[in-house]
Order: sequence, then C-alpha cells, then structure tokens
Amino acid sequence: MSVFDYFIVLAEMRTGSNFLESNLNRMSDVTCYGEAFNPAFIGYPNSGDLLGISRAQREKQPELLLDAIKASPGLGGFRFFNDHDPRVLNTCLADPRCAKIILTRNPIDSFVSLQIARMTGQWKMTNVNRAKPQHATFDPEAFALHLETIQAFQVLVLNTLQKSGQTAFYLAYEDLQDLDVINGLAAYLGAAGRLAKLDRKLKKQNPGPMSDKVVNFSDMAAELARFDRFDLHRTPNFEPRRGPAIPTYIAPPTSALLYMPLRSGPDDAICDWLARLDNVPESALLRNFAQKSLRDWMGMHPGFRSFAVLRHPVARAHAVFCDRILSDGPNGLPELRATLRKVFQVPVPADATDALDDAAVHKVAFLGFLRFLHHNLSGQTSVRIDPSWASQCMLLQGMAQFAVPDIIAREDRLEADLQILAKQVGLTHFPDLAPARHPQQDMLDAIYDQQVESAVRDAYARDYLAFGFANWA
Repeated sequence: MSVFDYFIVLAEMRTGSNFLESNLNRMSDVTCYGEAFNPAFIGYPNSGDLLGISRAQREKQPELLLDAIKASPGLGGFRFFNDHDPRVLNTCLADPRCAKIILTRNPIDSFVSLQIARMTGQWKMTNVNRAKPQHATFDPEAFALHLETIQAFQVLVLNTLQKSGQTAFYLAYEDLQDLDVINGLAAYLGAAGRLAKLDRKLKKQNPGPMSDKVVNFSDMAAELARFDRFDLHRTPNFEPRRGPAIPTYIAPPTSALLYMPLRSGPDDAICDWLARLDNVPESALLRNFAQKSLRDWMGMHPGFRSFAVLRHPVARAHAVFCDRILSDGPNGLPELRATLRKVFQVPVPADATDALDDAAVHKVAFLGFLRFLHHNLSGQTSVRIDPSWASQCMLLQGMAQFAVPDIIAREDRLEADLQILAKQVGLTHFPDLAPARHPQQDMLDAIYDQQVESAVRDAYARDYLAFGFANWA
C-alpha cells in the first residue's frame, strides 16, 4: 500500500516525460493524468475537462482538480513543468503525502529537441516512418534563458524539499530506458506490481549526434565553451539570508518617500534631509515600521518612491570599524572589540581612543579588522555576521522579500539622486543635502592605500562585482 495520496512529476518539455507517463500508466493502480495544470489546456491538448473538472473550474479553484486526482482510483498524479500553475506547485511541494518524481535531462539536448519540435510541430512519434527531420539553429541568448529558467525551477524545488525535510525520486533522461530503475520507481510509489518490459510505443525523435541536428554546430560549441559549467568563476557566498529589516525603514511625515537603509550608510545626512524636506525635526520622522503599518503607509501614499543608498565598501567598512568597534557609545560593541583582540589577534588598543588619534595605530588595527571581516563573511568564525557589516548585496536581497527599492542611489551622487526622487513625487522645492562625510573620514584619507583597498576587496568581493565599485580613491 502506498504511503502517498498522489504524485507529481516535476520535469520540463523534451525531457522524456511523455515516455515516463506511458510507463507509469502500465503500473498497477497508478494513473498519470498528463499535464493537468498546464494553463493552455487541461490534461491533454483538445481536452475540455479532466475527471469531471472543466478548465474554467480549474482556473478558479485548482484544488478541485487536485482533490479529484487524489480521489481517483489507485494512485493518481500528473506532469508539471515550470510554467504550470504555481498555486499547485506550492501545495504539492509542501505536502509530504505527495510523491515527488524529478526528471531531468542535459539542458542542451532538451533545448535543441525543443527547437526542432517547434519547427516540425511533432511532439510525439510512434512510427519512425513519420519522422519529420529538421535542423535547429543554435541561439545563445535563447539557450541562456532556457538554462536560467530550468535551473531556477530546480533550485526552488530542491530548497523547498530540503527545508521541509522531504526527498524525491530522481530520474535522468537516460534512466527511462532502464527497466530496473522504472521498477524502483514503482516500489517508491507503492505500486503493487512491477513491469516485465517497458512500453516502447513512443520513439526517440532525434537520435543522431548533436552535430547532425544543429546547423551552426561549430558556433554552438564555441558559445557553450563560454558557459562556466562548474561555476568556477563564482564569488562564493557564505552569508546567511536576511529578512527585509522593515523596522529600520524611515519616512517623512508628509512627503511620499521611503528610505530603506543599508546599515552603516550615510543615514544621518539622509534623515536630516528628509526632516528638512517636510520642515520638521528629525524626531518627527516615521520609524519602527512593522509589515502592517508599512503596508498601511504605502496604501495612504499612492505614487510613493522608495530608495536605498550604496556606500563604497572601503568607506562603509571604515564606518563600521569606527562606529561599532572603536566606539564605546550606544552602538559600540566593546565585547566584540575584546574578542577581536584576544581571539582573532586584531591589534585594537585596549583604549580605543588611541586608534582614533594615531594614524599608524589606526591603520594596523583597521587592516586587522578587515582580515576578520574576510573570515567572518566567509563563515569561518563563531561571531555572527552583523547587519552593520553584512554585504550590501545580501541586505538588498533581504529587502526584496518585501519590496524592491525604486532607486538604489550611490553616496557619491546622492544629492542628485535625492532631487530626482523628490521630483518624482511631485515636489518642486527641496533642501540641499548636508555633507554625508563620516566624522572619521579624515583618518581614512590619511591611511588609505592599495593595501587597504585590497583588504576590503577580499572581504567584499561580491559587492565589488555586483555593483561595479572601482577603487575608493
């Protein structure tokens, strides 16, 4: 008896899912109902309904069809591609009573096969005498999009199963011809019997080598050589995912602007500008939003504009060092400063003011802190990655879970960007921006050299790459 109520075949076009379905339907008490949630049809082309559920009913309430599949005799299921109804995908991935079958194929093979099928209109073949030979022309941009789409879908499925403690039955295109593997799938599903042989009515449509199927094969080979299959040139990321940090957002009481701070940025100058924009004290700025109160604010300010501000990694790392490590004020981290000295051998003086007065001492201590940052952001320390020094790339990704800023401004042209924002919300008069220069920037000017630049690049390689930062000076 199966431990599952139904199953989903997670695949893509031209991966062999039709062949798999034909063999699933030969198993005892197993029925696959085609592409039940394809937006273009229901189950199969030219079908008006499935299990008594019409397309219109399915569009309005997809759970009706899902329930009908669960209630069908034996174990029912369906094939699902990345462009099918996402409402159903979310339900199935979260349901441990849904068996997941994941079918994959070499993406260049599926891509070329898809191009040929689209040209010939032949999606299935049972008689080789009716084959419609055709040659594809490789389009690198179309393939890149094809690859990105299927990889994103596969990562979504994998991560969802991982987070919910589930697993799936994995099949490669080549596995479909292995009777023992297909019978292993029958065991996974809890089917009563096993297949004595595979259903081979469906024929492989393009059996020749790739060089016989692609007109510009040499061009394709050269283009594919540019793809980094093993992602050798990626910048590794070991930072934890972050939330949107909504409580840090700031808005003026009247003007329809929303500031989404990236920690350790030019907050003082921006808050001063927002307050003077509405001619109020800074204490009147709206802060400490929750999701509900922020949604309420958005609803009351149609046409609002939101923005975040990027700070150069050198200036930002130095601001963190001064404001969080060397400071004994409310934002300071004296315990971390002690840990940096004792555990990570960062030469921060016991009296932090010494590092603020002496440029030579300051530079040595700052370089030691940058080495710590490199190890910390690489997941090599026991110290948590604080939002004040987390990469700006990760902070923005966290914000995007709730809302993406309309403008990601740059500190070095902040006044011009703020004027653009003000004009976009209908303002014609706006104050000048007070200097955003950090109080300790003179010290940074004194110690900055290529050694400092290189150390910051080591720590924030992803930010340099993602945002195109040049050397600080």
